[in-house]
This record gives sequence, structure tokens and C-alpha cells, in this order.
Amino acid sequence: MYPDIGGSSRDSEARLEETAGLAAAIGIEVHERVSFRLRQPKPGTLIGSGQVDALAETVRDQELQLAVFDAALTPVQQRNLETALGCKVIDRTGLILEIFGERARTAEGRLQVELAHLDYQAGRLVRSWTHLERQRGGFGFLGGPGETQIEADRRLIRDRMARLRRELDQVSRTRTLQRDRRQRAPWPVIALVGYTNAGKSTLFNRLTGADVMAENLLFATLDPTLRQISLPGIDKAILSDTVGFVSELPTQLVAAFKATLEEVTSADLLIHVRDIAHPDSEAQRADVEKVLGEIGVAETTPRFEAWNKIDMIGEDRRAELLEIAASRDDVVALSAWTGEGVDGLVEKVAARLTQGHRRYTIALDPADGAGAAWLHQHGEVCDHWLEEGRSVYDVRMAPRDHERFESRDG
Repeated sequence: MYPDIGGSSRDSEARLEETAGLAAAIGIEVHERVSFRLRQPKPGTLIGSGQVDALAETVRDQELQLAVFDAALTPVQQRNLETALGCKVIDRTGLILEIFGERARTAEGRLQVELAHLDYQAGRLVRSWTHLERQRGGFGFLGGPGETQIEADRRLIRDRMARLRRELDQVSRTRTLQRDRRQRAPWPVIALVGYTNAGKSTLFNRLTGADVMAENLLFATLDPTLRQISLPGIDKAILSDTVGFVSELPTQLVAAFKATLEEVTSADLLIHVRDIAHPDSEAQRADVEKVLGEIGVAETTPRFEAWNKIDMIGEDRRAELLEIAASRDDVVALSAWTGEGVDGLVEKVAARLTQGHRRYTIALDPADGAGAAWLHQHGEVCDHWLEEGRSVYDVRMAPRDHERFESRDG
């Protein structure tokens, strides 16, 4: 169910389709899709009483077991709707948390999902779980009425969340150390970002030859994947595939996945993969930019837009998009599935990363194999010759790499 409260830039049918896709991502069979136009949200049930009655009739007639609301429900609204409809009710946040819980594969991913889920549930212990209102007896001479079960459960949740945060802090420190090592290397880091199901993993596989899960599913990728790639003029770069973003991404998930998304904040270049064939492509772009801002990605971080899935649009629109992309330095139109345009993306990315490179003439002792290897690894060796018993290299590299090379002896 998608309650359109007005002022939304999204197409209601596309939004319903996305919600159905989210449900299908965890095996929920969708029998009915309903869109409501709300003038004013109701504090008790979100939607009006007549709409609740109509939904209840649908639930009874089709013997449905679950109603998914594509909106944020308060604990009271969720409880009241479950009572009125006679079935389980979850909201958008709960649905996304369920997907993340099922898809997380690494220990880190599971920690992040559990923390987000506990944070979500902690707010729903108030007035919604009436069966927890019994009291637990006191002990010792301080006896008294003791704490209610709801208070005990809330305390247990807080304790568990504190432990999870400590573990994730350790993960964050480990990632920071790994990034520091990469930066000392240093290899440029390129992060793929974009709306869920935009084709990031398909493009990642195309660029790296990897076999990361790439299916026509929302949130097919949760755990970050890093691979080494070579680019023109760059012997080695690190490409990172990240979790897909989504509109109204739950704040619990943004906070919990901060350790993972730090790979994005420290990237040298972002490739924003867009499903250009999607009717809500522009709204999705705005959603991604919003989340990037929330996790602290600087607006000055260089970025490209990869307009993906051009193989899925009509010829007239396709020709128009190709013309627009050709006129811009920060856009490449491509199909990660067929490979069309991917070479153009690689060339533009390499050109951007080597934009500030300069040419240096460096003379080495012929026996300095490590130095020669370093130059080949971190720069583009344009020419090499012997002169007065020295090996001379004409190298194109970033000024910071040249400074690091010069300081390696001293």
C-alpha cells in the first residue's frame, strides 16, 4: 500500500512497483496493490476509516496474512491497523530491515543489520506490545514492585546495542587501518554508488571479471566488495561495489552501515550508476545524492554518472540520451549488461584520475629494481633509456606520488 500524502515527485505506480519489488526480494507473494491519496494523515491509523474498512474487506476476502505500508508507521498506528485488518502489518522501514537481515552474509553485515533492527524495535516497545506490561518481582530487602517486563526488555535491547556498537567501532578501526595502508600504497579508490537495482553489481562484474551476485532484485548486494582493476595509465586501482540506496532509507540503516559506507566517503572518485530506463530515474538520483550527503561525502568528490540500461529504452529516447551524454564530461551512457559504452566509461575515469598528472624525468641505478617497479606501478612510464650508466625513465604520475617516490630514499 502506498499512501500518497501529496507533494511527492514520484510516480505512484512506480512507487507501488518498487514496494512490490522490495516484498518480492524476500519471497513475499503480492496479491493486491493499493494506492491511497491522503489529504491529512490520521494519527491513529495513517489512512482514513473508510480506507481501513475497504482494506479489511480485501484482507478477509483474499485471506491475506500481511499488509505492507510504504510509509513510516508509528507503533500505535501499526498496532491499530493490525487490529482493524486482522493481519500482520509492517511499514517500509520494517520491510527494508527484513531484506537486509536476510541478505547480510558477512559477520560485519549481520552486526549492522542487528543493530539497526534493535534500534527500530526499541521504539516499538512503547504501548504497542501490551503483552509485555506484566511486572517482574523485586529481590532482596529492596524488593518492591520490581521492573515491568517492558522495561527489562528495553534494558536488554540497550545493552545488546551497546555491545554491537563496540564491535562495529572495532570494525571501523580495522577498515580505517586498511584504508591507510591503501593510501600509503597509494592506489586510487573508485566507488560505485546508486539506487538499488540500478545495475552496480553488473557493471562491477563487467569491469573486474568478478562474479558478484547481480540479479534483478532490490538490494541484491549488501556487503561491500573490493577488487583490483587496471586502467589506461593506472597500473592498479581499487573498485568498490556498495549497498544500493533507496528513497527514505531508514535512519537506523544509515547509522548502522556507516562503517561500510566509509569506503564511499574516502573514495577518490564516485561512479553514480543510474537506471536511466526507470520512470523515476531523476527522483532516484536525488535520493542517492541525499544519502551521500547524510553519510558525509563531500560535494567536491569527483563523480561520474553512468546512465545504465540504455539497451532497455526506445530508439528515439536512446539517441537523445546518447547525444546528451556525449556533450558532457561527467556522463557516460552505457549498458552494463551488453557492454556497450563501458570502454568509454573506463577511458573517462582514467582521464579524470590522471588529470593532475605531470611528466618527470627520473634517473635510477640500474640495480634499483624496486624503484623501477614502483614507477611502473604508480605511474605511466612513457619512455626508458640508458644514459651515463644510469637508467632514465620518462614517467607521467601524480605530484603526490612523485613526492613520495623522492622521499623513499630519505
